[in-house]
Amino acid sequence: MRHIPSSLIFTYFYKKNVYDTFQQYLDRKIALTNDEKELIRSVSILKKLRKKQYLLQEGDVWKYDAFITKGCMRMYAVDDKGIEHIIYFGVENWWIGDRESLLNQTPSRLNIDAIEDCEVVLFTGPNFEMICSKIPAFRDMVHAIISKSFNVNQNRILSGISKSAEEKYLDFLQKYADFAMRIPQAMIASYLGIKPETLSRIRNGITKK
Repeated sequence: MRHIPSSLIFTYFYKKNVYDTFQQYLDRKIALTNDEKELIRSVSILKKLRKKQYLLQEGDVWKYDAFITKGCMRMYAVDDKGIEHIIYFGVENWWIGDRESLLNQTPSRLNIDAIEDCEVVLFTGPNFEMICSKIPAFRDMVHAIISKSFNVNQNRILSGISKSAEEKYLDFLQKYADFAMRIPQAMIASYLGIKPETLSRIRNGITKK
């Protein structure tokens, strides 16, 4: 009987576990036939990132749709003064990517990196479109996700221009209670568009109430 290296066995089960997390997500969202499941699996790319490792760097062309199966990530821009402006956090069972760069195939203005060690499932743009065209249920799921994302972004803009720094922070804690404690305070401040020292004062004030 041929000996199978333990490294290959580990790689097999690692990839299986990463993809199974994505498959469980799909099973909660839509009904798929076995052939449809196999089609999606066959074009998936599994990737592991270490903490602080980039998934996308400014200037590169984003070529994927990415689904997070483990860990926490951030998407952000850096202005001409070198200041980071975080526009999105992503955690388990969330999608992440630069749709402008993907759709137009132009250099990205954004960065995506790992706040924690992460695992993601990637689909190239053409393969993702192929899945959408061949599996209507998957396409409808994607459209629903995009619509929800649009509403979230619209509400965030309204919050940014109409609420105080404390109100924005309390909203953040309420909406993202499941993972807010996993994110460094300086990153939360960047996401809210306030200075870290302002957030520190807000947190101290809340503690004293």
